[in-house]
Amino acid sequence: MTFFARHWSTYRRVLDHDLMEHRALTAALAAAIDSWLVARGPTAPAPHLVDLGCGDLALLPPLLRRLPLASYTGFDLNGAVLPLAAEALGPVPWPCRFLEGDLLAWAEAEPDAAGDGAHGEPVDLVLSGFAVHHLEEAGKRRFLAGCRRRIAPGGLLLWADVFREPGESRAAYVARYSGRVRGWTPLESERQEEVIAHLSQWDHPADRDAIRREAEAAGWHWQWAWQGSHGAEALALLTPAHQLASPLA
Repeated sequence: MTFFARHWSTYRRVLDHDLMEHRALTAALAAAIDSWLVARGPTAPAPHLVDLGCGDLALLPPLLRRLPLASYTGFDLNGAVLPLAAEALGPVPWPCRFLEGDLLAWAEAEPDAAGDGAHGEPVDLVLSGFAVHHLEEAGKRRFLAGCRRRIAPGGLLLWADVFREPGESRAAYVARYSGRVRGWTPLESERQEEVIAHLSQWDHPADRDAIRREAEAAGWHWQWAWQGSHGAEALALLTPAHQLASPLA
């Protein structure tokens, strides 16, 4: 089995056994998007959606297929997962693209005339699931600032991720989450240790209170839409708090 195949096999077990509460999270995502669409009203133009760190779409395809989108663009650093995402989504009635790319580069892209969110123009809906925690703190601040510039008036950023408890150090979080992973009986001990090694090296979850303050400083209104039962997984809804000043002003 290749490294990618083994990694994705482990991920699918986590998903299939709901070890990170993807089912409740997906339901919360659906409720949040539905509420946002209702608030926009029936005469609003169809929204463009950009999915940063789309992976293989996990449990999202049924939700995405029923949304009245103008377009969908999924980005992931791992190009090998993009055909899996396209296959999982299947035929849809709106333009759809899956692109290999970095979420921070997308957030900081300069404007382009494409109009579908793949480049630098404003976007109505931005979704990121379990991806931003790979950025260190400075990267998260840049991500928040870039997405604030990219979001259209009245738009919505849905940030699903793992977060630290208020005041919890990264080391304490890693120790706590590692203990949880060792209780994931659907995974053999060897795979548990692989997950722990990955999160120990690559995961930099934000402190819940600190990141809310950072987001507010960047011009966002922050609302928790869902919080999992383990003090880690959560969904935050970010909406523009005010109109940004024009860089030409």
